[in-house]
Amino acid sequence: MSFRLKGIFSGLMNAERSEKIKLLFLSLTFFSIISAYTVIRDLKNSIFIGLVGKEYIPLARIIVLVMLIPAILIYSKLVDKVRRYYLLGFYSLFYSVLCLIFAFFVGHSTIGIGNTDQSPYRLFGWLFYFFIEGFTPFVLSVFWAFSNSVNNPDSAKKNYGFMVASSKLGGMFSAGIAWALFSATSVPLIGCISDVAKHRAMLVFASVFLFFVPILISFLMKIVPGRYLHGYEAVYKIEKDRSKAGKEKTGMLSGLFLLLRYPYVMGIFFVVFFYEILNTVLSYLRLGVAASVSKSIAGTSGFLFKWVFFMHSIGLVISLFGTSALLRKLGTRVCILLIPIMMGVVVLCFVAGTSPFVLMVAFIFMKSINYAFSKPVTESLYIPTMKAIKFKSKSWIDAFGSKLAKGSGSVYNLFVGCMGAGLFLPLYSFFFAIVIGLWFIAAYLLGGRFEKAVSKNEAIGACED
Repeated sequence: MSFRLKGIFSGLMNAERSEKIKLLFLSLTFFSIISAYTVIRDLKNSIFIGLVGKEYIPLARIIVLVMLIPAILIYSKLVDKVRRYYLLGFYSLFYSVLCLIFAFFVGHSTIGIGNTDQSPYRLFGWLFYFFIEGFTPFVLSVFWAFSNSVNNPDSAKKNYGFMVASSKLGGMFSAGIAWALFSATSVPLIGCISDVAKHRAMLVFASVFLFFVPILISFLMKIVPGRYLHGYEAVYKIEKDRSKAGKEKTGMLSGLFLLLRYPYVMGIFFVVFFYEILNTVLSYLRLGVAASVSKSIAGTSGFLFKWVFFMHSIGLVISLFGTSALLRKLGTRVCILLIPIMMGVVVLCFVAGTSPFVLMVAFIFMKSINYAFSKPVTESLYIPTMKAIKFKSKSWIDAFGSKLAKGSGSVYNLFVGCMGAGLFLPLYSFFFAIVIGLWFIAAYLLGGRFEKAVSKNEAIGACED
């Protein structure tokens, strides 16, 4: 075991002092973001189910597609106006304040969870769901875009596993607290605590962690010398020349245009798209299990956080012993191919045994593999791309592309629900086989293009014609 641990931290121990400091602050930032995200992501589901109803989740995911478009356009404008680390600080503070606002209204006797009447007209449930759905493209996605802009492919292979491991600790920490809180009837030194107070406490908890993000990033930018923040050198030089020439601004729709223009960026889109479709299908079935075993919003929240805790625990093991080791030994191209293969094995296990327990186990393993292995590998594909792709195209992929996949998966869930229980297994088996097959083809082509770009020191997206 000591040999294994030595191998895990060898890249960190042999790095220069400034690289260690950079990794430390990025890891602490990721810890804070995931601590907050773990809380609000599943509160979003439990509150929406309690106020509006599980059957309206597919509709909510479709509506989100439309609502996020103006938000992406505003974000694209900000990318041209402010520095990259300001973006992360701004959106983190925005969601920190938003969590406090929702913490106040969640306890309102009429619009909050104190009113147990379930109805599609409960506006608070819809608003809470819509705003939290924006966390991924405007906080989590921006963090990864910033990380990819200050790291090169070699540092990603060595350090992204450690960085992800820190996020898993944050997820375990917050999920463990939430699980304990929602499962308890009373709290030491406080006594009995209501369901409203529990939800308020966790939203304030998330707000505090998001408040730390801009502080940590500010220290990172002040302490670490600029030469350690260049990232991929070929991209840095081109962007520096364009900045001097006054050509660094690319427009509000440039992210979408670059996504459509470059097959490499479209390849990343498809990799994200295929995962999110599988995630949506299994997640909807999971929420059905959670709603069936719980009689209250707090009970649903506690059930979800219990499984999220296990998910982050498994993810911690994968990130420590698998992510960086596989990236160093096999390379990015092979690791990209491993992702749909591993997801296929998980889905096969679900198809082989469709009980609620097997569904929950399949789901947490799929999420663990995604966050601990698939996510850092996929995010490293952005490193040899220009800033407009890292921030703008990525926002379209993580917002519109991800939500489009969730909308498509939701439509499929509605379709299967109308076909009857007798066709459940054949329809899902056929669907999973098609998605994973297409995913493998996209991963094969994308991995080859990445290796070609890095070997030739190419900056993808640099063409101006």
